[in-house]
Amino acid sequence: MAELQQKAQALGANAIVGVDLDFETVGNGGSMLMVVATGTAVSV
Repeated sequence: MAELQQKAQALGANAIVGVDLDFETVGNGGSMLMVVATGTAVSV
């Protein structure tokens, strides 16, 4: 989430809308958890 905020600020945005979190287990026997956060950077 911090990286999502940093990228939005770099674009000149002051908010993120439509945030979606996706989770997936990866690795041998599902030993790791991959999390992907996406959203739309906006200025309000």
